[in-house]
Amino acid sequence: MATEGGTKAVMAALLANLGIAVTKFVAWALTGASSMLAEAIHSVADSGNQVLLLVGGRRARQKATPEHPFGYGRVRYVFAFIVSIVLFSVGGLFALYEAFHKYEEIRDGHPNELLESSWWWIPIVVLTAAIVMESFSFRTAIRESDKVRGRRSWVQFVRRAKSPELPVILLEDLGALVGLVLALAGVSLSLVTENAYWDVAGTASIGVLLVVIAVILAIEMSSLLIGEGAVQEKADAIARAIAESDGVSRVIHMRTLYTGPEELLVAAKIGVSSTHTGDRIAAAIDDAEARIRVAVPEAVHIYLEPDLDRATAGRQAQPDR
Repeated sequence: MATEGGTKAVMAALLANLGIAVTKFVAWALTGASSMLAEAIHSVADSGNQVLLLVGGRRARQKATPEHPFGYGRVRYVFAFIVSIVLFSVGGLFALYEAFHKYEEIRDGHPNELLESSWWWIPIVVLTAAIVMESFSFRTAIRESDKVRGRRSWVQFVRRAKSPELPVILLEDLGALVGLVLALAGVSLSLVTENAYWDVAGTASIGVLLVVIAVILAIEMSSLLIGEGAVQEKADAIARAIAESDGVSRVIHMRTLYTGPEELLVAAKIGVSSTHTGDRIAAAIDDAEARIRVAVPEAVHIYLEPDLDRATAGRQAQPDR
């Protein structure tokens, strides 16, 4: 469900951003407003990012090979990390550069196209329409995220989600909406006060916003790339499933790792009695694996190592007092 919802949210964002980018470029060409250029490049970067997420999702569906025995699920993390780099460089740094460039032009006394253009109203119309279209995209991302978010807060969802598409789209759409409001404020204040520095301030604010979002995405995606284990609730559910299995005395130790957004690896050493036969131990392992898959369906790679439960054996060997 997370994958399907993520793809739907990505497609909605891609279609919205492509249409918005074209209108922003037209508005910038007519007025020369730096906020419009920053927002146009922002939309282009977002569109490219959504294509990257779709490509990553497609490549992640490749079958496992001897070279990659656990499949290609983590490719989605790689492409999501690239998204953060694109957002930082193409979106954030370009907006900051454009703000600095526009500031120098105004300081040097160059005529301001926005204040002198007969098309001054175009950016207002375009940005207002873009806010409406971006709101529909953001609404789709929220609705799809709600299906898998559960009781977690939005911050917890972004930080703990293992599927990268929905958190990325949520942050991108939120950044896009805030960026549009900043651009609208910068352009409007420039027109009302006839002071083009407001346009520069709006552009710089967009750049700072995109850099912050890119850094947050990079931190979260790098954590997933390094390798994250199951959240505590799922780890506890797996441990209970093993401990409740017939023939297993306890879990000696356990490790979990996501090999992909919906694929969890479970490795555990389990305690068995020294009196158990090989058939009994094999049956205990089979039972434990079945219980784990019921408790946590995304546990697709399970490796259980039986070992003598020396703690239990020691207690059994002690004479009654």
